[in-house]
Amino acid sequence: MAGIMSGMKKIRVLIVDDSALMRRMLGDILSSDPRIEVVGSARDGQDGLEKIAALSPDVVTMDVEMPRKDGLAALEEIMRVHPMPVVMVSSLTQRGAEVTLKALSLGCVDFVGKPSGSTSLNIQVVGAELISKVITASTARVRPLRGGSAAEPRPDPAFVRRPGAFAGSRGRCGIVAVAASTGGPVALTQLLSALPAGFPLPIVVTQHMPTGFTALFAKRLDAACGLTVVEGADGLALRPGLVAIAPGGSHLLVRRKGGGTICELSDAPPVLSVKPSANIMFSSVLDEFGGNVLGVVLTGMGRDGADGALALHERGARIIAESQETCVVYGMPRAAVELGAVDELLPLPEIPGALVRNVGG
Repeated sequence: MAGIMSGMKKIRVLIVDDSALMRRMLGDILSSDPRIEVVGSARDGQDGLEKIAALSPDVVTMDVEMPRKDGLAALEEIMRVHPMPVVMVSSLTQRGAEVTLKALSLGCVDFVGKPSGSTSLNIQVVGAELISKVITASTARVRPLRGGSAAEPRPDPAFVRRPGAFAGSRGRCGIVAVAASTGGPVALTQLLSALPAGFPLPIVVTQHMPTGFTALFAKRLDAACGLTVVEGADGLALRPGLVAIAPGGSHLLVRRKGGGTICELSDAPPVLSVKPSANIMFSSVLDEFGGNVLGVVLTGMGRDGADGALALHERGARIIAESQETCVVYGMPRAAVELGAVDELLPLPEIPGALVRNVGG
């Protein structure tokens, strides 16, 4: 094993943080993984930009609040001048959520919360998440920044298609269910803002985010598109043109009740280490709508949603997945494709039109 690891190219990481203690802690965490090499550290955003030019790292971890040039300003310059994978390290507070969502819109790949204490368990949990996200970031497809947000991807004309609308035997589609993870905030913004305000179905979304982030994320989406976007809640009535985002830390389920359709929240354990879980959401729409569902699997690491998409597909639902050339991380869509669950594999800019076509709008 050691011989194999010695022959592998390590992921070169630069740590940017104004706290010497945090730089040392993050460096120790990352260096503990044999796949990662910490090539340097920087005390603020300006220092970070200079170190990037000198060291050419594969991945940058970036603090948010720093003197001289803060994390957002440094991130924006990185994504304009020298696009590379950046993982933001921020406090998981309301202020932290606002800044982190702004960072995601600027093109950072992902984020982790700073350790909130010095206990070994806290550091171990955060450390495992940081290592996982840095490794994933090293494989991410990063786009340059244009016009204040990550550039819309340009589809490769050689992508795979399996187009076509619902077969008549499948019945009338009743709901759209969307799964996303890494890269999802930008992808969801592009997808939902391209749908017409009169979209004829409700949409439920599972985006992997921690507690406290999804309410603000829903507000940002609501402001960016013609649909109504809200954070899901127990008893929330679903209707055409309404988008319900699964709250961080809760699974979102769908139930048909009294002639209508409502949301339910579940505190069941994580599935595949995630909560909310797209698999649980897909299973609930399958229970209530059978095959009369449009399922969408967007960019994300891991395989959440693949099993649920397969179960839906086998009942006659139509599954659309984002193709590799526009995914930030081609993990969740790949898993669904490999299971044979996908009817259409499309670049992100073509998915809104496919949804409208499949619902007959």
